[in-house]
Amino acid sequence: MSGNDPFARLPEASAFTLTSKTVADGGALPKPQYSGAFGVPGGEDLSPHLAWDGAPEGTKSFAVTVYDPDAPTHSGFWHWAVADIPATVTELPEGAGDEAGSGLPQGAFQLPNDARAARYIGAAPPAGHGEHRYFITVWALATETIGVPADATPAFLGFNMSGHTLGRATIVATGETPA
Repeated sequence: MSGNDPFARLPEASAFTLTSKTVADGGALPKPQYSGAFGVPGGEDLSPHLAWDGAPEGTKSFAVTVYDPDAPTHSGFWHWAVADIPATVTELPEGAGDEAGSGLPQGAFQLPNDARAARYIGAAPPAGHGEHRYFITVWALATETIGVPADATPAFLGFNMSGHTLGRATIVATGETPA
């Protein structure tokens, strides 16, 4: 939708590989990854499958975020944030971001998204607003725990990750609700 690049003002970070059985980079977000909670037909608020490889040496943990910079707000919309994923974990199953975090590894936790739910909330671009981009990012971090409280915002997580980020891998999916 816009040229807003959420990584433009962040320090450079090593790239590694992120793949998904659910969503393709540059492809449309499948309907189950849309929001049923916000009434999108076919939306299930189902977090995508994610698998990553080639994280930088020294990685001690990972974080995952899903962000829509094209939301009609001044700050975009955070759909999902997961912190403290152990460095030994390189895959999350589809649906890991349910209310219980049932697919997350021990020690990892979900932060409240912009709907104030500590879970994955799917895409819900306003009807007729145009195409939105969803930045699905795995962050390789140089610390075992990022040290944010469980009720912190994804923006606060990002602020705390800034000095610990070794690398990031991103899939950008798109979504749109016709007028």
